[in-house]
Amino acid sequence: MNIIPIETHPLEPFMPMNALVLMLGSFPPQKKRWCMEFYYPNFNNDMWRIMGTIFFADKEYFLTDAKKAFCKERIIEFANKKGIALFDTATEIRRLQDNASDKFLEIIKPTDIKAMLRQLPACKAIVTTGQKATDTLLEQFDIKEPKVGGFAEFMFERRLLKLYRMPSSSRAYPLKLEEKAAVYQGMFEDIGLF
Repeated sequence: MNIIPIETHPLEPFMPMNALVLMLGSFPPQKKRWCMEFYYPNFNNDMWRIMGTIFFADKEYFLTDAKKAFCKERIIEFANKKGIALFDTATEIRRLQDNASDKFLEIIKPTDIKAMLRQLPACKAIVTTGQKATDTLLEQFDIKEPKVGGFAEFMFERRLLKLYRMPSSSRAYPLKLEEKAAVYQGMFEDIGLF
């Protein structure tokens, strides 16, 4: 009998003290798919192209000079300046198949999102970047699931917050980069980061 190993999250939460938004994916892909040691590390994932398109009118803004990887330092500087915290909704998982698909992730230990929010006093929004992340988060909060591109308001310890359900930045999600960027831009405008 094959026992599938449990993976522990390989990154520390990225938590700028000025964070206005907490962006949550599900879990990083396998290391063999990474082009940098930071969030959304798969070169085929479009999160940093979406951010480049929105904030710099250049989908390649966060690429290295060789254009074969993302520039971690530029991303960290940007996220610190804008007040964007990053982590995932799971801290331990099993991969039921040898790929990066959320569909085949078994969540063993969800992230304590409430504890994260307590460390981010200025945070006014949570963003989930896919269905698995949204489902995992909703298990911890009494929130009606927003439609993709929308949000739901909720109270957390006398703080009014918004949960935004954004389209996945994975290329497997059937929406063009420019269309995804437009949805994300609307969210950032609403939060006051754009």
